[in-house]
Order: sequence, then structure tokens, then C-alpha cells
Amino acid sequence: MDVFLMIRREKSTIFLDATEETKVIDLKKKLEGIVKKAPEDQKLYNMNSKDELDDNKTLGDCGYKAQSAKAQDPAIIGLSYRISETEFEEGAVTPYSNPPELPDVMKAQEGGGATSGMAAD
Repeated sequence: MDVFLMIRREKSTIFLDATEETKVIDLKKKLEGIVKKAPEDQKLYNMNSKDELDDNKTLGDCGYKAQSAKAQDPAIIGLSYRISETEFEEGAVTPYSNPPELPDVMKAQEGGGATSGMAAD
């Protein structure tokens, strides 16, 4: 079954799809073609628990299932890069900005809604 993923790092967001049977290392290899960083220089982690994803496990083993990682609501995975021989950068993700408030002319009008229909005789 397909799982849809949103990979987040700092201000970057990458959307990928994979299967529940895809190994984490294979996901890193897909990312290598996008971010130009070798799989051993990447760390993927669960955004909620901050637990690192094991390269030898499948996405399904890590809890990413088709029922919870849908196209309209993808699962979020954090991405960090290696900064030294033994250390990875802190998993910082910049939050999305909020859109500006709608102008008054675009807000819903109160009470003045027109109804259409035919009167019954």
C-alpha cells in the first residue's frame, strides 16, 4: 500500500510517496537524488517522538501505514544532516507562516444570503 510522506528540514519540505514495505535506507537513497547528500549523511526521524528511523526497518515497521499517511494528509518525517564525524545537526523545522487575514470584501456576508427555489402553489 502507498504511503505519502512530507519530509521537513528547516525551511524545506519534500513530498514523496513510497510503500509500507520500503526500507528507510531506500527512502534515504531517493532523497539523495533530491538533496545531494549521501544516505549515511542523512538522519530521518519521527517528528512527534524525535526517534530516529532505523535504516533496516520498513516504513510500515516504523508506523507509517497507508491508513495514516494519505495523499491529502501525509505523514511528517524530519530530516537532519551530518555536521561532523559523529554528530548530526539539531532537528529544527521552521513553522509555516500564517496567511494574512482576508480583506472584508472577501469575508462571508452575515444574514444577507439569497435563497433560490420555487414557491409551491
